[in-house]
This record gives sequence, structure tokens and C-alpha cells, in this order.
Amino acid sequence: MDWQTLLTRERLGKPSPSADELGRSPFHKDHDRIIFSGAFRRLGRKTQVHPVSSNDHIHTRLTHSLEVSCVGRSLGMRVGEILRSDLPAWCEPSDLGMVVQSSCLAHDIGNPPFGHSGEDAIRHWFQQAAGRGWLDAMSEAERGDFLSFEGNAQGFRVLTQLEYHQFDGGTRLTYATLGAYLKYPWTSRHAEALGYKKHKFGCYQSELPLLEQIASKLGLPQLEEQRWARHPLVYLMEAADDICYGLIDLEDGLEMELLDYAEVESLLLDLVGDDLPETYRQLGPNDSRRRKLAILRGKAIEHLTNSAAHAFVEQQTALLAGTLEGDLVEHMHGPAKHCVQAAKGLAREKIFQDKRKTLHEIGAYTTLEILLNAFCGAALEQHGGGALSFKNRRILDLLGHNAPDPQWPLYRSFMRMIDFIAGMTDSYATEMAREMTGRSSPV
Repeated sequence: MDWQTLLTRERLGKPSPSADELGRSPFHKDHDRIIFSGAFRRLGRKTQVHPVSSNDHIHTRLTHSLEVSCVGRSLGMRVGEILRSDLPAWCEPSDLGMVVQSSCLAHDIGNPPFGHSGEDAIRHWFQQAAGRGWLDAMSEAERGDFLSFEGNAQGFRVLTQLEYHQFDGGTRLTYATLGAYLKYPWTSRHAEALGYKKHKFGCYQSELPLLEQIASKLGLPQLEEQRWARHPLVYLMEAADDICYGLIDLEDGLEMELLDYAEVESLLLDLVGDDLPETYRQLGPNDSRRRKLAILRGKAIEHLTNSAAHAFVEQQTALLAGTLEGDLVEHMHGPAKHCVQAAKGLAREKIFQDKRKTLHEIGAYTTLEILLNAFCGAALEQHGGGALSFKNRRILDLLGHNAPDPQWPLYRSFMRMIDFIAGMTDSYATEMAREMTGRSSPV
């Protein structure tokens, strides 16, 4: 791979590059299109780790995505400064920063309501549906899209199909930004076989032609059928996400009183060493823990960002060859690598086991089961060719012009139902499921 091709400013769904505007590059336009999209706005009411809470300091998918984008921009610009001589003549470090920032903004845009438990609930429902024969009309590859449902693949569909120019390029982002977004540039047929976390893939069969087009435009090497090497900038987006949720999970844990301040402070002090901000040194016993942690966290992110940028530059040869093993955190040095890994371990041990989170996850299964039974059940009856029941006609009416056509294959109809359900916020999904069971909220 080479940077000239990897950073192309051409757009998906647009035959020629759009003209530059004063102070606004094609990559700035990508950023703005994501920010102004409905799918991005709805992240404000979607679970990050903890249920959308009355505590305003707890992160949602939206605040998490914004923070990741800031770290990603810094990472991209630092790498751009170091590699300036290797980049195309027109490319500034700020361009690299903007590509990574945009991909970071979009990295969770396809997540369904209720976070990762929502993903698992959808997979579980389709496994049961397969047992009832509901997926028999599909190919094995098409069934895999539902049985291994993945927010990353749904996000790729949102960006390339659903937002703005519907089924005509979607948001029409540059190929460079789409490449930096594609964390898993392969289909569900590889979800179980590779050394990544179970179920991880980035493209449904419905978007495979678009993935092929993007890979061709960017010069991503094809490793096997329906699988390509990752764009190098994906590793910066992934590192920004790791840095943020590693540290931010700990902050949320403190807000939820699941962690002790001393253990979080100790973890960050081990990272920054003597490089403490003067404002931190001047804090007194009457200053709030929240203020202390905010100052310390800022310095910690600076150290982690520097370490990730240096790891990227050190590994540039393997990155451009598409042969780097693991993620960028694994190639960071000393205290930085230890800090991220220790933060993840602490979160797994003390945060993810919280009973409030557990109850929320159980509720996610119930809510999504109700919605999937209703919408996919209506699509199945429509596909059967018989007369629709009154209930299923009304369910299809809820989708308006996005309702599936009776002549479509069942795969396409089910995918349209997933588009609708996965796009819901936590509160909208909960309320719709409640009304569908006849238990609407009292006025």
C-alpha cells in the first residue's frame, strides 16, 4: 500500500472529486456530514457501557465518540508531522488528523440500542429464528450476517447506504475516510475464523460490492475471498478508541461508585511519572476528586497518544504491507501499554459485573425480542405471499416508505427491518416495545 492511494480524496457514489472550498477540505466535509447525520445524533441516547443515566457525567455513545475523535485527530496529526516526507505533496498533517477524526466520529454509528448487549440480543434472536426455519430461504453467507450481527457492519451500511443519499452512496464520504473506518474489512464468513474477537466483521453481503470498490480505490491487498488488509489509519482509530474507553470506563466507574479513587489515581500516576501538570501539584485537600482526575486524565491521554503515534511510525513498514499482527496498543512500549491493559482489566473485573448493568442487559433482550418478533414476523408473512394480518399491515405502516417490497428476497426484507431497529435509541426501543405489548406509559 502507498499513501498516495490510501489518502485519495475521491468520494463513494460521486464520479469526480468535489472542488475544494476555502478552509474546508474534502476530509472536513466528511467530518461535517457525519456530525450532522441523524444516526450520529441518536448516539446521544444510546448506551456506552452503563445504561443511559440520570447522572450527566456518565458517557453515552455520543460523548464517547466525540472524545475518541479528539484523541484520533491528535494521533493523526502527530503521525502526519513525523511522516510528512512520505505523504502526498498536497497532504498536510491536518488532513491525516481529519481522516482519523472522522473515522473515530463514525466508529460506533451502527451500534444498536443497549450497546454490546443489544448486539448479542439480536444475534441470539436470529439463532432462534434459524432453528424455526425462518432463514432457510437465504444463502449460508446471508444467514451469517444475521447470526453474527455486528455493529461495525451495520455502521458501514449506515455510512454507505442509509444516510443522506439513500442506497446511492449514503453519506458519500471519501474513500480514505471509509477505509479508516473499516476496522474489519471482511464479511461474516470470516467472523469466526480469524484471530479477532468472535463475531467481528465489517461488511454484510448486501454491501460487498461497495467494499470491493473501496478496497480497489485504496489499493488494499486482498488476502482471501471477501477479505482485505486493513487501511493503516484504522490502527490509529482503534488506538484512540482503546485509549478513551480504557480511561473513561474508569471515570464512569468512579461516578457509579464501583471503583476507589485511589486505585484509578495510582494507575494514572504510574503512567505519567514525574510529568505532573503544575495545576495538579497545586491542588489541595478541598479540591474535588472529579477535578483532580480530569487534570490527571489529560496528562495520561497525552502520554498514551505520544506512545501510540510512535508505535505507528515504528511499525509503518508492516502497516503498509498489511502484515501487522494485533492492534497498536500491543506495540506500544512500557508504562503506556501497561496502563491501557490494566485499565481494561479493572473495568472487566469491577465495572462490567455491576448489577444495574446486568438488569439493563436482561431488559435489552426482552425489548429487542419483542421488536424483532413483530417486524421480522411481519416481513416473513409478507414474503409468504398470502394476505397480511391487520396487525402486520400496521407494523409495516410504521416503516413508511422504508417498508420492504413484497417481491424482495427475505434477506433484503429482514435487512430493512434491522436498519429500523438498530437505528433506534434505547428509550425509543423501550417505549415502542412497551406499546406493542399493550403496556403503554400512563399519561
